[in-house]
Amino acid sequence: MKLGDSLGRNRRRRKKKQNVSDDLGSQESAEKSEGIGFAAPMSENTSAVTAEKSSMNTDNASSVPRRVGLAGSKLVGAVVGIAVIGGGFGYLVSTQVLFPAPPPPRDLFEVPDLRGMGLATAGERLAGANLEMGIVDSLRHPSVAAGLILGQSPLPTQVATPETLVRITISMGPQMRSVPDVLRLDESRARVVLETSGFVVSVDTAEADAPRGRVIEVSPSPDSIVALPGQVRLVVSTGPPVVPMPLVLGLEQLEAEALLDSLGLVVTDVQEVFRFGRDQGIIVEQEPVADTELQRGSGVRLKVGIRGLGTEL
Repeated sequence: MKLGDSLGRNRRRRKKKQNVSDDLGSQESAEKSEGIGFAAPMSENTSAVTAEKSSMNTDNASSVPRRVGLAGSKLVGAVVGIAVIGGGFGYLVSTQVLFPAPPPPRDLFEVPDLRGMGLATAGERLAGANLEMGIVDSLRHPSVAAGLILGQSPLPTQVATPETLVRITISMGPQMRSVPDVLRLDESRARVVLETSGFVVSVDTAEADAPRGRVIEVSPSPDSIVALPGQVRLVVSTGPPVVPMPLVLGLEQLEAEALLDSLGLVVTDVQEVFRFGRDQGIIVEQEPVADTELQRGSGVRLKVGIRGLGTEL
């Protein structure tokens, strides 16, 4: 090998090394100029490296929230699963251990209708239905005889388990009371006495010598024992009978007196007065006047015309 060739090769190697170092230096200066805000020319290799770094940073930033969301979803799912399992376990414990379901009912029997029966008959009916008689209450009833059943609990046609106690209410019958003596009382006072004693009052009227509005009859009679609410009938006086005064003017005296007597009226006074012509011997005046209402037995005064000269007597 020649000395000149060796020196040439060495020079070429040093020149290549210098070119590489110059490229590296220009790249470092470009990066420094980017850091301090100065624009510097970049080679294609430098641009590619920078773009690759930027894409790697973006991918890392977007992958972080995705990982956090996935972990949160898994945590929520785990919590929900634990809650469901815990609720199911609590339900089983409460229904099977703490509050178990009651045992299935035994045979059921229909409750018979005991109303209107006596206690002995009702006891037999209950025994036949595999039921038992419970508490027996009693109360007054105006229409159901004493000793008969008024009501029951449970009600008829309901179902009950064997040996269930059936509560019964029996009638003590109506309350009995004597009729008060209200004879000779006014209607209003007699009604108050009877109604406050529990009786139902009805009123009729009749003519009587007693004053108007006075009680003259009681039915049932006073001191009779009657079941409450009993009906009591009163007869109240409308006063003595009344008749209208008839018109007797123009009648003969005997004829007029007979008419008045048939009506229950009494002629108490007859006066004769002088009259000419056809008024002689007939009734010319009467007192009271016609159509006046009079009680039977009331007195009537008449005037009769006579013949001849004279004055009124």
